[in-house]
Amino acid sequence: MAAEIVNPRSDSNTDQDGEVEPVDSFDPAFALHRGGKMAVQATVPVRDKDDLSLAYTPGVARVCTAIAEQPELVHDYTWKSSVVAVVTDGTAVLGLGDIGPEASLPVMEGKAILFKQFGGVDAVPIALDCTDVDEIVETVVRLAPSFGGVNLEDISAPRCFEIERKLQERVDIPIFHDDQHGTAVVTLAALRNAARLSGRSIGDLRAVISGAGAAGVAIAKMLVEAGIGDVAVADRKGVVSADREDLTSVKRELAGFTNKAGITGSLETALEGADVFIGVSGGTVPEEAVASMAEGAFVFAMANPNPEVHPDVAHKYAAVVATGRSDFPNQINNVLAFPGIFAGALQVRASRITEGMKIAAAEALAAVVGDDLAADYVIPSPFDERVAPAVTAAVAAAARAEGVARR
Repeated sequence: MAAEIVNPRSDSNTDQDGEVEPVDSFDPAFALHRGGKMAVQATVPVRDKDDLSLAYTPGVARVCTAIAEQPELVHDYTWKSSVVAVVTDGTAVLGLGDIGPEASLPVMEGKAILFKQFGGVDAVPIALDCTDVDEIVETVVRLAPSFGGVNLEDISAPRCFEIERKLQERVDIPIFHDDQHGTAVVTLAALRNAARLSGRSIGDLRAVISGAGAAGVAIAKMLVEAGIGDVAVADRKGVVSADREDLTSVKRELAGFTNKAGITGSLETALEGADVFIGVSGGTVPEEAVASMAEGAFVFAMANPNPEVHPDVAHKYAAVVATGRSDFPNQINNVLAFPGIFAGALQVRASRITEGMKIAAAEALAAVVGDDLAADYVIPSPFDERVAPAVTAAVAAAARAEGVARR
C-alpha cells in the first residue's frame, strides 16, 4: 500500500471514507520544501521602457550580434561563466536508490542552493527522464552552451563513469561527478590530516575501501595519485583482485592499480593489519575485524544514516574516526569540496577539472585545519567561512599550472 502524503501545513487529514482525522505531528521538512527551495532572480532592474529596451529588444540584439561574431564574449555578457547544471537521472539518489527524476528534484534543488550558499555559484537542477548512457550524453551536450560546468549527481554506477568520460570528450567545460570526486577530495583531505596527526605520511599507510561503486573507485584513484602506500578495494564478493573472473571493466581497471600486496578473500581478511578503513558501501563491519587493524588505525565509516562501523565501536580501536553524519565529529561532507572546486574552475574558465585540481582542493581543505588539528578535528566544518575561498584559490591556481585555464 502506497504511503499517503499529508499536507504539512494543514491541521487535519482526510481518510478514504472522507472523514477528517487530526494530523498527529507537524513535519518541518514538508513545510520547508513547499513551493520548492529556490527561484530565479533578476540581477538588473526593469523599471521602465528604457530599462526594457536595454534588457530586451532592441538593446539585447547588439549583444547577441557581438557574441555571434566573437563567441568567447558569451562569458562576459551572459551568466554562462557563473552557472552550473546539476544533472541527474534519478537512479542513485542518496540512500533511496532508483526513485526517478521527479522524486530526485528536492535533492537537486538542495544541491543547487548549496552551490550558492557555500561557493557563490548559481546552479540549475535538471532531472532527465532517460537512463540510457548515450541519450543522457547527447542531452547534456545540447544543453552545454548555457552553462559553465556540469555537476553530475546521483547517477548509478557503472554508467556514471562512462557518462562522465563521454561528456568530457564532447564538451569544453568541466564535467564533475560529485558522488565520485567530491567524496574523494574530502576523504583525502581528512586522511592527510589524520596521518599528520600521527606523525606519518600518506605513503606510510595501507588502506582498505569497502565499496567498489562510484565513490570507492574515485577514492582509490585519488589515494593512489596522492601516493598512498597501498590500497585494496572490496565489493560484495571480496577484495577486487586480478585473479577474479567476475570483474566488470571498471573493476578490472581498478585491480590494475590497487592491491599491490595481492590480498585475496574477504574484506575482513584485508583489514588485518590495515592502517585505514574507508567505508562507502553500507552494511556492517564486524567488531573483530576492526580490532584486527593496526595500532593507531583510522576508521572513516561514511555510510548514511548507519555507518559501517558505529563510532562507539570504532573509538575502541582507532586513533581517528570519521563518518558521513553531522552529529559526529569529522564529517566527510562533499559540500566542503564541490562549491569551491566549481568556483575555482569557473573563475579561470577551465575546460575541465584535472586530477591536479582535485589534489589541490584536498590539500587546501586539509590546510584550513592548521594548528587546531586534533583527533576529533581532522576536517573543517562546512560552515567554516575559510573553506570555499581556500579551495577556490587552490583550484584556480592548479588549473593555470596544468594549462586548462582560459583566463
